Amino acid sequence: MFWLLKLHVASALLSITGFTLRGVWMLRGSSLLQARATKILPHVIDTFLLASGIGLLFTPHLFDTQQAWLFAKVIALGLYIGLGMVALKLGRTRGVRMSAWIAAIAVFCYIVAVALTKQVIPVG
Repeated sequence: MFWLLKLHVASALLSITGFTLRGVWMLRGSSLLQARATKILPHVIDTFLLASGIGLLFTPHLFDTQQAWLFAKVIALGLYIGLGMVALKLGRTRGVRMSAWIAAIAVFCYIVAVALTKQVIPVG
């Protein structure tokens, strides 16, 4: 099931890259945010990310569903999604959108750190 882990990591990288790019476009007021691919591709990538993550939960010896770090990742994922929605759609001012965008990227970094260290509070 190593391919599933590679798919998950690749999807995560594509997801944060796309989110970062859309945030830059949002801050610049770019019309690229309205492009069809910009509206569809993130959902496709995030579907692969979520599906591979769920698949990894059922992979023997890779993940233990009783671990607190997995719960921390799921909670942080919800926060990341919420902040992303504020950043790209719901934020009423540019300042609110930019703050939510930066916070979402920070939460994504936390998720990656938790995944790498398998600790709720990743310490270097």
